[in-house]
Amino acid sequence: MPSVVLFSALAAIGVLTACIALALPARLQEDDEATLGPSGYGRTATLRERVNRPFEVLADRSSQRRRLNGGLTLAEHLVRANLKLRPSEFVMIQVGFLIGGVLIALLRYGFGPQFVVAAYLIPMRYVNFRQRQRLKALNRQLPDTLSLLSNAMKAGLSLPQALETVARNTAAPIADELGRVIREMNIGSATEKALTNMVRRTGSEDLDLIVTAISIQATVGGNLARILDSISHTIRQRVQVKGQISAMTAQARASGWVVTLLPVIVATILYFITPTYFRAMFQDRIGIYLLILAGISILVGNYFIRRIVNFRV
Repeated sequence: MPSVVLFSALAAIGVLTACIALALPARLQEDDEATLGPSGYGRTATLRERVNRPFEVLADRSSQRRRLNGGLTLAEHLVRANLKLRPSEFVMIQVGFLIGGVLIALLRYGFGPQFVVAAYLIPMRYVNFRQRQRLKALNRQLPDTLSLLSNAMKAGLSLPQALETVARNTAAPIADELGRVIREMNIGSATEKALTNMVRRTGSEDLDLIVTAISIQATVGGNLARILDSISHTIRQRVQVKGQISAMTAQARASGWVVTLLPVIVATILYFITPTYFRAMFQDRIGIYLLILAGISILVGNYFIRRIVNFRV
């Protein structure tokens, strides 16, 4: 047992060291040149910058892969979640959770890869949770925001002036996003471009509809205030229909979560309380097959329940 613990600890340290070593050479020379002045002298890098360098390179490489695959970069994920973190700092948090999962697994179970994977995924799951909560809050604000914007334009204000007025008289998160749009326009960005950037930051389909309508109006003309009123009415109706659907499918959704989580919770409790009793499910071949079959059945059942209760409005 001690040899297994020692080997696992050395393996974890070796993987972490290898990641840092691979990331360091590509960026150290650039950072050193950036800190040097014209005469070759410059400020000394702080401890935070030195610690941040390898994780910054790892974050850059991860963002490049995400961008090549057509997804959001790590920085864009953090912006959508409204987390004031650098991508490198978030990667540092992920590595910290990974090391913590390794230590917990070593101290309690000798080695448990499932806990290591779960610990590594916790930070990104939290980011996704923050994104969903912020998106819901923003979508709830859109009808009232459109009404304010329409009234401001009816009062004779231009679109940039109306956006600035609405940004001052609304709450977060829509106020933060409109404030950023105003700042982008103040430094020379076009209104349509700044609004498109806001849509990409938020990921809201309703906001995408609004920005599309504004872009079309800017091209072909028309009464923008009346267009915004129509969109506001449509969004209000969509919110109302979504609320009715959510109320009617609440019991089915709760049943789906119970059916999905109950076996996992019971298995986790048994694994923590009596490891020797439940360990046969991981050591015996039949137990492993049963776990795989149970996991597939749970996923299939959850998929069908979600498909039944999920209506796109």
